[in-house]
Amino acid sequence: MYQTVGHQVIPLYADLTNTPVYRRPISGSATQTGKEYSHAAHYLRPSDVEVQGDSSSDGQSEETESMIPLLSAVMQAHPEANAICAGAILSTYQRTRVESVAVRLGLIPLAFLWKYPVLPCPSGAHDESQLLVDLAAAGLEARIIKIASGGLDESFLWENVASPRGIARLRKAMRRFGVSETGAILGEGGEFETLVVGGPPSLFGGRIVVDPADRHVVHEGGGSAWLNLRHARVEKKATEQKQSGTVRVPDLLDTKFADILQKIASSEGERFSGYTHDQLKDLGSLGLPVFETASTLQWWCLTGVGSGSHSIEAETGSLINQIKVKLREATLRTSSILNTFILLRNMSDFSVVNQIYGSLFDEPNPPSRVSISGGDLLPQGCNIAIYLSVHIGLDWPGSERRGLHVQSRSYWAPANIGPYSQAISVPLSGLGHISGTSLPVGELVHVAGQIPLVPAKMELPPSRGEPMADFCVQAVLSLQHLWRIGAEMGVQWWMSAVAYLPRAGRELKERVPTAQRAMLVTRAWEAAHRWPPEGTSHNSDSSDGEIESNIDLWDRKYNLQSSMLAKPPAPEAKHDLPDGSVLDESYSSESRSIPAVFVAEVDELPRGAGVEWHAHAGLAHLDPSISVLVTDCSTATLRDGSVARVQHTIVRPRPDRPENAAPGAFVHSVVAIPLSASSACGGSTSSLRNLLEEIGNLVLRFTSGPSASATAQGPRCPTLL
Repeated sequence: MYQTVGHQVIPLYADLTNTPVYRRPISGSATQTGKEYSHAAHYLRPSDVEVQGDSSSDGQSEETESMIPLLSAVMQAHPEANAICAGAILSTYQRTRVESVAVRLGLIPLAFLWKYPVLPCPSGAHDESQLLVDLAAAGLEARIIKIASGGLDESFLWENVASPRGIARLRKAMRRFGVSETGAILGEGGEFETLVVGGPPSLFGGRIVVDPADRHVVHEGGGSAWLNLRHARVEKKATEQKQSGTVRVPDLLDTKFADILQKIASSEGERFSGYTHDQLKDLGSLGLPVFETASTLQWWCLTGVGSGSHSIEAETGSLINQIKVKLREATLRTSSILNTFILLRNMSDFSVVNQIYGSLFDEPNPPSRVSISGGDLLPQGCNIAIYLSVHIGLDWPGSERRGLHVQSRSYWAPANIGPYSQAISVPLSGLGHISGTSLPVGELVHVAGQIPLVPAKMELPPSRGEPMADFCVQAVLSLQHLWRIGAEMGVQWWMSAVAYLPRAGRELKERVPTAQRAMLVTRAWEAAHRWPPEGTSHNSDSSDGEIESNIDLWDRKYNLQSSMLAKPPAPEAKHDLPDGSVLDESYSSESRSIPAVFVAEVDELPRGAGVEWHAHAGLAHLDPSISVLVTDCSTATLRDGSVARVQHTIVRPRPDRPENAAPGAFVHSVVAIPLSASSACGGSTSSLRNLLEEIGNLVLRFTSGPSASATAQGPRCPTLL
């Protein structure tokens, strides 16, 4: 669908691989030219096999829908077919369209090449060409049949990219233009297109041969040329050959998190002070406080309190209706929802809730989400509660919403297992728009809760029979998922996070007590912010994600304003997460605070996971004119004599900012409040309500007071966790 050069060779694959090949004419054109895809306006029923594409309101049909009747025919002929694989490496355009079709047909989307350039390499050092090296090791033969880059001349046509010679030539050509770190060496910027003509004997019974005289070069101008192939044929292998190459599976953990795993697994237990699930269960009837900014709302929805007679289906449906009413009253769409938090009494209800909850969203990139089971922490008679963060200014200029919604299995990070996105971001500048506040330039990123699934299998890591080791692997793997998603969204600094731990069974609790697990996750969080250790160097395995110059030829044609043709590619600086360059210059790497992290014991997590990481928010794509100031955890004495710990993350203009820089500041505050058994755990919630009100006033005094040494002059947009 996205490459027409060499199409006349496709029928030969049936004989070459002894596998049926199905083809169907493409109907229509690309009526949706953005990276994301919504089938709502072009919906086609899978049963309509004879229909080649649905018509949009202007009479045109969307070409993506041509895959529906084709794949429906394949599924009818091969009922055992259950998945579809896309070769997207960095192209969101291709991946989202294949995923849309696959999900509607009940097929599992696979994209094992997705984000391959950021996956661990055998040497531990970052190598943009590792995919080509792995293809060569597996015995693949992929020939260049089109070039579209000033770095490649027609001598590259018919070069085998999966060969030492081809890899060396591409490395040299791309390095000359300073774009070797953007996927160009893999053709991901549209630099070249390839055609597979041979491969491992286990799949290929021969190879496709095209004589030199039958490879005619066609020049399109502007450095673009392609091969018109004639008289291609299959040459069968004379004798059966054994598999000569091996397919490398990338390591589960990259260098950074493998080092963190080793560090926390060898750490000794320490004292940990906290409150257990049983101590807090009497707080279930407490209504959560609502803190709102000028352009954000927080909604807390629950139903069935005290009755206990409603089914989970009825309760969930009631909550969804509540949300729809709230959106309608506020004249908002579901895309205004940035993040949701689903609290269940029983995790066994998750699949039912997931299906009903998903009916709320019909647009790409649903909100990020956290799902946990609180058991009897929920009020009596209530089986589900939903908390939502809503942005009311997304329709205004400068308030664009950006999402990451990967539904394919890969080696990178888990596919989402429900109607949610891995991450949603909105501009910081849009958070104060309604009140006229001028806030710094950057993005606020909401990331979904991350559980430790092995991405390629979507299963928990196999047990080693050692509870301590098993928990450490889960804690570090899920933290790596959080980091990779953050890096893809351009996050430079987390503002705070929580690690959810399920109440363990007796055997695990005796061998790995809750307090010890809490200490292990906090050690992992700290190590991730202190890595690499002092005196060591490393090559980052992280990625800035799919930068705007990294767009395939389809985007070049239909999305020119963000393509390489509109803006010449240039090497971009890569930063680690956390990115120390955004911090206030008054900090040193040794003394600076790391973002606050909480540990919460819950009843159960999805998939029976041992830990779920949730970063409350991340700061991304910050303008160089602003900096991030993280205050050391200070103390504040409350009226009842309790001492609360407070940490503020302040995004503010640098002292030497340009005159036109935004004067305002964004403040994110987290507060740790000690709860006494007499005031909080004895059944009375009034003391805790007063405590929360007092701490809220404390934060508001900070954000509105004259503390010039800590905050910027001008208006502030606070959030309170």
